[in-house]
Amino acid sequence: MIRMLLRVLGHEYARPVRRTVALMTTTAIIEGLSYALLVPVLRALFGDTPEDAAPWLIAFGVAVAIYGVLRYLSDLSGFRVGTTLLRGVYRRLGDHLARLPIGWYTEGRVGEVSVLASRGVLQAMSVIAHMLAPLVSASVTPLAIVVVMLAFDWQLGLAALAAVPIVTATQIWTGRSMAAVDAERHERDREAARRVIEYLQAQPVLRAGGRTVERFRSLDDALREVGRASRRQALTALPGVLGSTLVVQVMFTALLVLGAYLTLGGTIGAAEVLTILVLAARCSDPLLSLAEIGGKVRSARAELTRLDAVLRTEPLPEPRDPIRPEQHDLEFDSVTFRHRDRAVIDDVSFSLPEGQRLAVVGPSGSGKSTLLQLLARFYDVDAGAVRIGGVDVRAVDTEVLMSQFAIVFQDVYLFDGTIEENVRLARPDADDAELLAAATAARLDEVIERLPDGWATNVGEGGALLSGGERQRVSIARALLKNAPIVLLDEVTSALDPVNEAAVHAGIEHLMAGRTVVMVAHRLRTVQRADHIVFLDGGRIAEHGTHDELLRRGGRYADFWKVSMVPAAH
Repeated sequence: MIRMLLRVLGHEYARPVRRTVALMTTTAIIEGLSYALLVPVLRALFGDTPEDAAPWLIAFGVAVAIYGVLRYLSDLSGFRVGTTLLRGVYRRLGDHLARLPIGWYTEGRVGEVSVLASRGVLQAMSVIAHMLAPLVSASVTPLAIVVVMLAFDWQLGLAALAAVPIVTATQIWTGRSMAAVDAERHERDREAARRVIEYLQAQPVLRAGGRTVERFRSLDDALREVGRASRRQALTALPGVLGSTLVVQVMFTALLVLGAYLTLGGTIGAAEVLTILVLAARCSDPLLSLAEIGGKVRSARAELTRLDAVLRTEPLPEPRDPIRPEQHDLEFDSVTFRHRDRAVIDDVSFSLPEGQRLAVVGPSGSGKSTLLQLLARFYDVDAGAVRIGGVDVRAVDTEVLMSQFAIVFQDVYLFDGTIEENVRLARPDADDAELLAAATAARLDEVIERLPDGWATNVGEGGALLSGGERQRVSIARALLKNAPIVLLDEVTSALDPVNEAAVHAGIEHLMAGRTVVMVAHRLRTVQRADHIVFLDGGRIAEHGTHDELLRRGGRYADFWKVSMVPAAH
């Protein structure tokens, strides 16, 4: 558990964790050993001179005071280290997620990481702040008490020591039997969460179909499975809890019987046996709490395992000797990229001179968006090379590489903040004149003028408080402010109304001016002015040339063009 925690935290946090664990262990040992002073106290109280107990009582009080101070310091250290580590883990997780390839972010994995980053990290880090001290105390204090018992009477000490492997074996057996059930419960919880989100998202469809009073069967089934998993979890944990309680109670009863037998036989005195029984009773409390603590620790360990799996995922490798491209021409050299054993891009080669425009068209699923993602190195190719200015993108430092691109996607994501904050994200140090120029070129100034709060308007999470066209204008203004030499456009007008489409097109023209451009579009009217057109089909280049050349050939592009012009004719 501690080893995994240190692996997840990283080397820089290992020292404070070890220091906290050492302090907690020392505190637990002091607590156990302080009970040894009860023997002389009780001997004096049961003897002929009870006043002799005073020095021992003072010593016992000092030991308890030392324990109290150490317990305060260890708990405080746990809270402080836990808080520090929480910030550190979030920072480490965020940095690592930023380095993972985009292809790693499947729909299911995004949900899992969201839960992990919220509840999972908090639960994992609560081990240090809330559970580590009770766990160490429940494990170390009983052992210290057993050592004290051995020191005063080896027979009673051995009897207590015999319970240690039995309690340990019970805890290990319980943990192993619970592992599969805990994993199933986690999976059922995750499935139920997905179904709840699906149910909420499906409300327009359900209401349009007049099914507002019907139950959502998939959600009901998921919730029933959560209930079944919870029952299995409780039933599986029950034998371990009962076993631990039974072992502790049997141990205490055996010590009571053995102590009475030795006292009646004159082997030990009443003071010693009374002390042993007090120690045994004190030893029972932390052992009985192990079952509850163990369940919480298992849950935290499961979250640590999932967190560790994410942090151990290999990011895209960084070059040892990075090269900065001086030019901005683009080249695909026999590029092949596979996803789940399917060739998404298959032996694609083309070149685009600096300052020219390339349009990529083709049917859905032909690999158009993937081509843009390979250019920006969201993935690494399986064969061939993608080059910028003659330099393989794998040989360019990630930060330098991303500074070469201004990317505008069809689905725009805006952060929960103001319009100005979202535009300045591209270049926080830009002055007001540059900001205004970018907004004007993107026709964002029209949006700002009609909003009561102007630049200070909050866009909401994901930009939910703006329309699709308004979000797209913010995205284009952001790309303009970045002023990168290469522009990647992915279906930026496919879901816009005519007014917003015209405004966005005007912004796009400003963005493309004088830059190397690669654009993906379904609406072929947007690619007529491209210098080169590549028609992708099944991950391969079926045709390439200029707009007029491809129309004269009468091939796949010409067919697509005729279909795209039909709505315009009506």
